[in-house]
Amino acid sequence: MSKALVCPCEDVTLDDVEGAIAKGFHDVESIKRYTGFGTGICQGKSCLNTVAQVLARTPGVAPAAVLPFTPRPPLEPTELGVLAALQVDEAEAPSPGVPPFLGAPVAALRPEEPVPARADVVIIGGGIMGLALAHNLAKRGCTDVVVLEKDYLCAGASGRNGGGVRMQWGTEANIELAKRSVELMKQFAGEMGINIWLRQGGYLFLAKSQAIAERLERNAKLHNRHGVRTEILSPEAARELVPQLTLKDVALAAYHPEDGVIFPWPFLWGYAHSARKRGVRVETFTHVTGLLRSGGRLAAVQTDRGEIACQTVVLASGAWSPQVAQLAGVALPNQPHRHEILSTEPLKPFLGPLVSLLDSGLYFSQSMRGEIVGGMGDPREPAGLEQGSTLRFLGRFARALTEQLPVLGKVKVLRQWAGCYDVTPDNNPILGRTPGLENLLQMSGFVGHGFMMAPAVAERMAEWMVSGQADDLFSRFNLARFSSGTLEREDMIIG
Repeated sequence: MSKALVCPCEDVTLDDVEGAIAKGFHDVESIKRYTGFGTGICQGKSCLNTVAQVLARTPGVAPAAVLPFTPRPPLEPTELGVLAALQVDEAEAPSPGVPPFLGAPVAALRPEEPVPARADVVIIGGGIMGLALAHNLAKRGCTDVVVLEKDYLCAGASGRNGGGVRMQWGTEANIELAKRSVELMKQFAGEMGINIWLRQGGYLFLAKSQAIAERLERNAKLHNRHGVRTEILSPEAARELVPQLTLKDVALAAYHPEDGVIFPWPFLWGYAHSARKRGVRVETFTHVTGLLRSGGRLAAVQTDRGEIACQTVVLASGAWSPQVAQLAGVALPNQPHRHEILSTEPLKPFLGPLVSLLDSGLYFSQSMRGEIVGGMGDPREPAGLEQGSTLRFLGRFARALTEQLPVLGKVKVLRQWAGCYDVTPDNNPILGRTPGLENLLQMSGFVGHGFMMAPAVAERMAEWMVSGQADDLFSRFNLARFSSGTLEREDMIIG
């Protein structure tokens, strides 16, 4: 074992890197997410070459697979106050921005061996939904499962979010799912053997407009009826929670102390490791190229590594789900929308709750490592699978954040990135059987909250699949509701 530091910024040792490689992470992006190297203030300048050298001398790793990770803008650490002074035209549409990837590593990293010829269940999508479902199926004895992921684990929205988990929602179904998910998150480290750094500092929602204030008041009553102790606070009471807030133009606030934040990457790794230990095949860098129909069923999933005959297919591809569904001739109403996010240099702990200004979609929290992590919706963002990073976002976010927390003006932004919300017309998921194609199960459309709902949704879906017992979750949020018009709109969406 070597305790030699590879990444001084994040205290990542040579042993940490070699341990990640031993677990099968044979690309720089995955090692970065598994160990945290390259996420500090130097952005990999002092450690990337060392990790690449270690990876290059690993038996079985092709030289073409040793690719650098994508550097994140800004080029140099930049103060929030400087970014807040940028001129942003609010009427202007966002640009594609800096591409999220330097190249396409899939060809170099794609496994040479074929995928299994058959499986009981094929899950398309190796994000938190697909992996949590695989884990729960395996726990119930259904281990003949293959999970297909087109990139590395954590490449999609599951590895690109702010880690917020909350029970403050606008519908009974989402409140109950969120309550159960938080309960399962508390048990996660004990069951999975991996720390997800759950910190329950609460969510503090702020409202400027009368309409948003009334929404918070109405939903707080619903929360209380379901055992969620949300309080409505005056601006003065909210300032007691975060004294540094200006609360400029804020009319009232809603606060629930048991909401919180987790670290996304180990959350996903935990489910992946548990599923694999129970016999699930998790196949990364594998593209689905077709869905073979036979009568009113799917007979096989076609990939760039071969064909898998199967009994059941689960579509859990997040914002990419409509594209995959089209391979079977199924039209989904989901639309992808980019949401950008950033992280600052670490600070001493001072911010307890995650704070969100619902009027603008601004949110920010402080991680266990001390960074300020936050994002902000953009009303001009068009639908599309865009994950580039823009200067426009930096300016809008920095201005909105420093208006509420001016003490952060001198704090430097280290990196920014983007992911996609998977948006449905009523802001609720699509679950259950596909009309006319009964063995294609839907598990997408979670807008920005699939990450925090995954434990409870996957638990119930696995039980429903294995036991065959009815569960109203999979009829209530079935794809058929969009043609029948029986929609139930969720209104507590950030951004």
